[in-house]
Amino acid sequence: MGKSRMAMITVVLYWVLLCAALQGCFADYPHFWKKAVSRVGSSFVLPLSGNVYPKGYYSVSLSIGRPPKAFDLDIDTGSDLTWVQCDAPCTGCTKPRNSLYKPNNNLLHCEHPLCAAIHTPGNQPCKTPNDQCDYEVEYADQGSSLGVLVNDYFSLKLVNGSLLSPRLAFGCGYDQDFRGSIPPPTAGVLGLGNGKASILSQLSNLSVIRNVLGHCLSARGGGFLFFGDDLVPSSKIAWVPLSASSLDKHYGAGPAELLYNHKPTGVKGLQVVFDSGSSYTYLNSKAYQAVLNQVRADLKGTPLKDAVEDKSLPICWKGAKPFKSVHEVKNHFKPLGLNFGKGNAQLQLLPEAYLVITKHGNACLGILNGGQVRLGELNVIGDISMQDRMVIYDNEKKQIGWVSADCDRLPKS
Repeated sequence: MGKSRMAMITVVLYWVLLCAALQGCFADYPHFWKKAVSRVGSSFVLPLSGNVYPKGYYSVSLSIGRPPKAFDLDIDTGSDLTWVQCDAPCTGCTKPRNSLYKPNNNLLHCEHPLCAAIHTPGNQPCKTPNDQCDYEVEYADQGSSLGVLVNDYFSLKLVNGSLLSPRLAFGCGYDQDFRGSIPPPTAGVLGLGNGKASILSQLSNLSVIRNVLGHCLSARGGGFLFFGDDLVPSSKIAWVPLSASSLDKHYGAGPAELLYNHKPTGVKGLQVVFDSGSSYTYLNSKAYQAVLNQVRADLKGTPLKDAVEDKSLPICWKGAKPFKSVHEVKNHFKPLGLNFGKGNAQLQLLPEAYLVITKHGNACLGILNGGQVRLGELNVIGDISMQDRMVIYDNEKKQIGWVSADCDRLPKS
């Protein structure tokens, strides 16, 4: 029995390596691939570019199609559907034609299982199963993308050196609305939520990786994104369970208590979403006002004065001379914290995790009032508060974790 099992593993490994060399043969033989990869398994790491300020986003380059073509995509754990700007008659497409994605008889029809996954039960635009699968996704900032669902090959390199090309579904967007803001220079959005349509879920269903995702955003710009669990540290991670209401699409946790300078503020029961698609952190009106009152009270008697002329963010302060970095001003501010009762974990936010130094040399509060942008009672942990720490979204164990990390160096398995 031992010899036959060894022979079977040898054959499986041979075919896995052959498939890797052929770049994606498993896309046509998914049942065989599931059996093969489940014995080997791996993760892959992708470098990030961008920053919180002044760019306001972190992005990743993914190669799609045959031959592969690179597309820069915003990373967004707050949404599911990945989409790229489509080479079709479009509105809101700002990229040159050679930077758009061109479909090649690869539109998905309404009968495809993922078509149902991107539509709410009461919103089924399909009239017949053979219709093309249209999509529309709306974001918290009121922006949106409209297009059609397609599938194509994604070129991925695992940390063990294997090259894979799974065929995955995504959106080809021909109508983008940026709600009056300047369109980003990226070609679309990489949806990393935990719904069925996300790239993460599709890769997991193909047994290419385990359903685990992580990112490490550097405060100096860049960082890395990883899929799979091989790179998750074995210790020192603060874990909290995903809230039951968030298991559909978002990564939510709570309830949490708001702390200021390690002391309770009296604000409790906060429901929190971790969203890499948000540059800044948003608190509900009550929590936001509590933070603002405490900060302003602490700044009395200091050299910092209100900088109302700086419109970079709603609340800014100036010193006797322009600041060059947060380190010059952080001693005037206290740490914030979110204490999660379940899991007994605390997310501590030092001044570096909620302050921005603008091009004018002022210090601005990178925590915004979610009540003013229709977030209601929802609280969003944005990029500014996730810098210089590894944040892990573990859909296998239904938990989210974080740990301080060096985000300037790509990890090795």
